[in-house]
Amino acid sequence: MAKKLIAALADSGLFLREWIANPLRTGAVAPSSPKLAAAMARWLPENPDSHVLELGPGTGAVTEALIEHGLREDRLVAIERNPKLATLLRHRFPRALIISGDAWEMVDLLRERHEPIESVGAVISSLPLLNFPAEKCEQLAESIGSILEPKGRWVQYSYRIIGKRYPRGASRFQLLASKIVWMNLPPARVHVFQK
Repeated sequence: MAKKLIAALADSGLFLREWIANPLRTGAVAPSSPKLAAAMARWLPENPDSHVLELGPGTGAVTEALIEHGLREDRLVAIERNPKLATLLRHRFPRALIISGDAWEMVDLLRERHEPIESVGAVISSLPLLNFPAEKCEQLAESIGSILEPKGRWVQYSYRIIGKRYPRGASRFQLLASKIVWMNLPPARVHVFQK
């Protein structure tokens, strides 16, 4: 228990330093809470052989919840733009594929690998979409739609909790669920969309 608390404090410190260095890229002042991470992780694909793509995993709070909810580490692919955080994730999740790169280039990053990944069963995103222009979010949504398996899910959280407005770019997807997680700093709304 003490080891987990020390790790959580270290993650929070690293996250805060990265946010101070570039608040628009990091998008939050603290890692996702266990409650928020669990609310996202419960939407894993039914097929245990499907890959899951995590966008903007940060220090790995949601990543850890995905694995705790049954995702095999070797089926996890994560794209993290921050090189320091990507290095941390590679150390913590050695059997996962951690890609240091831009989420907007996900299709190329997945398909240009030695063993290409053509599709994923779910996209779990912690990207701060409110920090990006609407047209950039539309591009991201188009890429997500192109790599999701049929009936694949896109799970996205937002700090905009008032009303059930879709996150930017999500209008082409069917809304399956929307839930506020109050036990997070700040509170967040988790949207679940289906292709």
